[in-house]
Amino acid sequence: MQDRELYEKLLGLKEPWFVEKVSLDLSAATVTVIIGHPKGASFPCPVCGKPSPVYDHQKRRWRHLDTCGFTTILEAEVPRISCSEHGVKQVTVPWGEPGSRFTALFEAVAISLLKVASLSDVARHLRISWDAASGIMERAVRRGLARREAHPLTRIGIDETSFQKRHEYVTVVFDQERNCVVDVLDGRKKETLKSWFLAHMHALRTLESVSMDMWDAYIGAVRESIPDGVQKICFDRFHVAQYFNKALDKVRADEHRAFKQQGKTSPLTRTKHDWLRSYPHDAAFTSLARSNLKTARAWRIKEAAAELLRTKSHEEAARDWRKLLNWMTRSRLAPVVNVARTIRQYLWGIVNATRLGATNAKNESVNATIQKLKARACGFRNRSRFKMVILFHLGGLSMMPEMVI
Repeated sequence: MQDRELYEKLLGLKEPWFVEKVSLDLSAATVTVIIGHPKGASFPCPVCGKPSPVYDHQKRRWRHLDTCGFTTILEAEVPRISCSEHGVKQVTVPWGEPGSRFTALFEAVAISLLKVASLSDVARHLRISWDAASGIMERAVRRGLARREAHPLTRIGIDETSFQKRHEYVTVVFDQERNCVVDVLDGRKKETLKSWFLAHMHALRTLESVSMDMWDAYIGAVRESIPDGVQKICFDRFHVAQYFNKALDKVRADEHRAFKQQGKTSPLTRTKHDWLRSYPHDAAFTSLARSNLKTARAWRIKEAAAELLRTKSHEEAARDWRKLLNWMTRSRLAPVVNVARTIRQYLWGIVNATRLGATNAKNESVNATIQKLKARACGFRNRSRFKMVILFHLGGLSMMPEMVI
């Protein structure tokens, strides 16, 4: 009797449910708690809530949290009721969610662990299969998405992240104001993103800015789907800075190779990271940066661009970018000239970013987290599982079962 009362309190059972029996199997290290209800009891219809008579029963089992290290199983003959309006429906039990073989408390613990550990580690710790742990995560994401309220999107970021090798990507749509992933789309094609925009147009009526890299597919999707899209597209300053860093490094590598081919001692030996870093330099580098080396000229252009990317006035930015582009075009440094062509083509989006104060920094942080999740999982076999993991960790979802919220 004491065991039955103890489990009734632990499980929070209320009428008409009660614990019929508690059995212990020492050889299997298992506790089985059998739950029943009085004969003739009626149950509410899970659709309309109308009290209805029992139609029949189906035996079901749930894994619960361990008792003193013993695997604990709940067992019950779950009624199906006959509702006059909705027909035969299975009753919702208070200790577990429909379709789950685990109690709500067990799933809540599993979700908390999955937030900080891999599926394999959680499965091993809870002594369940990998597929069972994945099922708990999948149900949590579905639960969170069903609860998610539709919010207007004011500032969003769009970024690609690699799914597998051989140029397999997904597109991540990020809400920069709420700091969460809104959706994960297959691939990085224009039509895919356009379809997403059209499906969420009600949330995009207040859209002010769309931060992205200089990827023509994304640009085309925004232009063709969003009113005044050209005025809202903002090219991320960190992505722009990468163009200058790559051009500078190419100039340095070419010039260093030319010194070696001429049999001269190269002043650029072991200086690669000195040219690329942004923090203060020592006296030796300062002297090198003031020289007539091609690399020094490319570095001064890179520093000028960095200063422009930090400016707050878009009027000044537009004017000064044109001056810088003219300098780059006349520099006679092929990698720098190539960058000038690219920047000139996309200058409008760079100026938009300055005007709107938009950046993709949060997106890049999310991308880094996604890559860590991918490394922790040792990769993903398919996109659907990859998307599920991204939304689980970065979707800002309320995923706990209803019974434990």
